[in-house]
Amino acid sequence: MVTLQGENIYLRALEPDDLEFVYQMENNEVVWEVSNTITPYSRFLIRQYLENAHQDIFEAKQLRLAICKNDSFEAIGLIDLFDFDPVNKRAGVGIVIKETANRNIGFGGQALKLLINYAFTRLQLHQLYANINTENVPSIALFTNFGFVCTGIKKDWNKRVNKYTDEAMYQLIHQS
Repeated sequence: MVTLQGENIYLRALEPDDLEFVYQMENNEVVWEVSNTITPYSRFLIRQYLENAHQDIFEAKQLRLAICKNDSFEAIGLIDLFDFDPVNKRAGVGIVIKETANRNIGFGGQALKLLINYAFTRLQLHQLYANINTENVPSIALFTNFGFVCTGIKKDWNKRVNKYTDEAMYQLIHQS
């Protein structure tokens, strides 16, 4: 599993034992803001999702991986390829680290680097993109650090409590 192994973390497929972790992540209202979700998920629905997580990206059109520290099997975050388009060879990228203590110390950067490498070498994608709220400075810094470029702003795109916020489209095109 060298492709998905980093210096301090590794990426792995979701397991049935990840039910509580995914349940907590999907029902965290802070995460809802970055995933454009407003509905809670039941353990039943997440169990069904995990039972179908064996589908490959060509079937499911998405790939969700657990981010784990090298010395543990326990997930600290999730990283996704979504809206997988095999014809145009592109996919969206999403990442979330659960605990504040595990943020801004390099785990997200290592996970993103591994996923970019996997997407371009194993999946042969031409481009990756990320939709990021323009107020989310840490995410913008993370993605731009890996070469993602802002290609447009969607004005008043997402409603947050009592205001609308802009969302930026960032793209990374593989130069082969």
